[in-house]
Amino acid sequence: MPETVLRNGDAINAAELSFDDFKEIVISDYRVGFESRQASVLGRREVLTGKAKFGIFGDGKEVAQLAMAKAFRKGDWRAGYYRDQTFMFATGMSNLKEFFAQLYANPDIDKDPASAGRQMNCHYATRYVNADGTWVNQAETMNCAADISTTGGHMPRLLGLAYASKLYRQNKELEYLKTFSVNGNEVAFGTIGNGSTSEGLFFEAFNAAGVLQVPMAISIWDDAYAISVPAKLQTTKEDISEVLKGFQRDKGTNGYEIFKVRGWDYVALCETYERAIKICREEHVPVMIHVVEMTQPQGHSTSGSHERYKSKDRLTWEDEHDCLVQMRKWMIESAIATTEEIDQLESDAKKHVRECQKAAWAELESEIKAEMATAVDLLDALAQQSIHADDLQAIISSLHSCIDPGRRDTIAEVRKALRLTVGENTDSRAALVNWLAEENVKNKERFNSKLFSDTPQSPLYVPVIAPEYADDAKSMDGREVLNACFDANFERDKSIVAFGEDVGSIGDVNQGFAGLQNKYTDLRITDTGIREATIIGQGMGLAMRGFRPIAEIQYLDYLLYSITVLSDDLASLSYRTRGGQKAPLIVRTRGHRLEGIWHSGSPLGFILNSLRGMHICVPRDMTQAAGMYNTLLRGDEPALVIECLNGYRLKEKLPANVGEFTVPLGKAEVLKEGNDITVVSYGSTLRIVMEAAEELEKLGVNIEVIDPQTLYPFDMENVCGRSLQKTNKLLVIDEDLPGGGSAYILQKVIEAQNGYYSLDAQPKTLCGAEHRPPYGSDGDYFSKPSLDDVIEAVYQMMNEANPGKYPAMF
Repeated sequence: MPETVLRNGDAINAAELSFDDFKEIVISDYRVGFESRQASVLGRREVLTGKAKFGIFGDGKEVAQLAMAKAFRKGDWRAGYYRDQTFMFATGMSNLKEFFAQLYANPDIDKDPASAGRQMNCHYATRYVNADGTWVNQAETMNCAADISTTGGHMPRLLGLAYASKLYRQNKELEYLKTFSVNGNEVAFGTIGNGSTSEGLFFEAFNAAGVLQVPMAISIWDDAYAISVPAKLQTTKEDISEVLKGFQRDKGTNGYEIFKVRGWDYVALCETYERAIKICREEHVPVMIHVVEMTQPQGHSTSGSHERYKSKDRLTWEDEHDCLVQMRKWMIESAIATTEEIDQLESDAKKHVRECQKAAWAELESEIKAEMATAVDLLDALAQQSIHADDLQAIISSLHSCIDPGRRDTIAEVRKALRLTVGENTDSRAALVNWLAEENVKNKERFNSKLFSDTPQSPLYVPVIAPEYADDAKSMDGREVLNACFDANFERDKSIVAFGEDVGSIGDVNQGFAGLQNKYTDLRITDTGIREATIIGQGMGLAMRGFRPIAEIQYLDYLLYSITVLSDDLASLSYRTRGGQKAPLIVRTRGHRLEGIWHSGSPLGFILNSLRGMHICVPRDMTQAAGMYNTLLRGDEPALVIECLNGYRLKEKLPANVGEFTVPLGKAEVLKEGNDITVVSYGSTLRIVMEAAEELEKLGVNIEVIDPQTLYPFDMENVCGRSLQKTNKLLVIDEDLPGGGSAYILQKVIEAQNGYYSLDAQPKTLCGAEHRPPYGSDGDYFSKPSLDDVIEAVYQMMNEANPGKYPAMF
């Protein structure tokens, strides 16, 4: 039996359909919905019997999603949450076998193309990146941005997906990008539960879409609860569409078209979605469809039962108003199908779902058992040659007795066996060691790969081009160097856009984009409201649809307001899809030394721990920043560039190839050679270090200064480690608080680069205070590394090493 006869685009229109055709569509829809329900029921059972770890499903939402699927077209996008399985089945973007493969965490891309087993079930994605890093033709596919578990976390990205359609329609210079859009006709479909509309990300994205007037269609699945919390404790008036009435557009204003429909009314749902999406697609007006009176028959997830918090009256109502119960009743009353016909359909559907489940489990189980069988053979051979034969036979017995084994069962027992037989030098043990090494390689690919795209388009492979300077090269403010870099790139690549607070009209607060909006229009260089989270989401959605966006967060301190989007969504995108999706967004900000608690932050430890999956660039001046932008704009991976706040008006020479020269990522640079101490620092502090180096030479100390340039990746050529072989002493200087960015650098140099073996003195750090810097120059001096601090820290290390030559300063 096919999983669905009907694909999208078959909206019900009685004027164009015979009754027989109408019946076929409805029956096909019911089959898809009923199969989806059975998948939920069976999926829960698989969790409770131990085959799967956790289950969360879309039961109770089937009929609304069938209606939504009818309005979904090729080129459209979905950004939703974990209740949308029926929609995915109805559009053909997923199927039952893939549903169960993900439930069982099958790490095979072919079995679970959404995440290769990395995401829990009902987290969907379509693969739009080919193995060589090139894009698929998004205009000819149905597209689903990779889900995340934070139930409102996808809303900022949804805004960006919709905003891309607006730009494709309005900017005629983009007509060459036909594989991404057809005249901006694509709608971005978003789904969210009623409880999650209480989140700030929902309100921020909702408001931004109303301002921008983008084709974003938000469906709110309202079953009156958020896990156990009822609507009266979640939402003013217990009704989100009542709350948002002020967003309804009037004549001559921007805003939304707002619809409200019952989740069990098949006909009304089909009509509502057809009407709403037509407005959204044709007029580029955002729409909200509030689907009420939904149910959740199995409760929130397999972690608990909704009988604990729902009244008997509510449970009775849910049984009666179950959307499939109501649809079945309507089908019989309308003579679309008889009771017997529906009974047979349901019987066949249950059988089909069960077959898909069994096949998905068998495919994973057969691989794991084959690996286990090989391991058992190797262990048996080892037991025959080992003095620990009895213990090894116990390990073999343990493996034989495994019910529903996983790979960890086999690997853990093999490692135990190798610990038992340490010191035994036999062929059988060598064979087992080799087998484990081969499996480790496979498992690293299965479970730890693709933090970055790792394709030929990676910025790590962008050719290095040195800056060139004319004999009469102009010396100008650093901001002017950046401005020239942006100008050259915007001229070169029409898909580059930039936006953020004050970026457009005034050219950003430090003038990096000064004059460029007038030259390239406000479609490409745009002001936004104060909304850091959706600035990042706007950029992420654009990057997923072929643009090269630069999203500006005005100050590094305010990156915190976008960290959920950066960390949960952008940084993990490549990993959680195993390279199936990418979003080469550049996040531009400025930080380090300025004035005051909220304008002088350098929270690099926080950033490095939150944003694995993004390149972290810390240029020391604007020329270096320009070279990094040139590199990143030619690569396909996301990055954060932190410019030095106090460097915009310092003089730098303008490279003749300002839009072409590149700074390689992960390549540290020795700014000053020396023999006594290796000093590693970055960003604004480097200027202080270089100034200190001059005075230290007067004291007889010759330091080697290294700028890693990027913290992630960090010094891929081991420049710091080699420097330590010469100096044997290490000082890390960092504006972050103690144990922040400096701890990261120490781990890289001392452990990853084996710097420990070159040390003849304790490695030291010189960091900021454990609080944010107070306002004013004095606050900066007494809470961040100063020139005096650097000189004295270096000298004290020399004093400890050779007090006779370097007597104590104090």
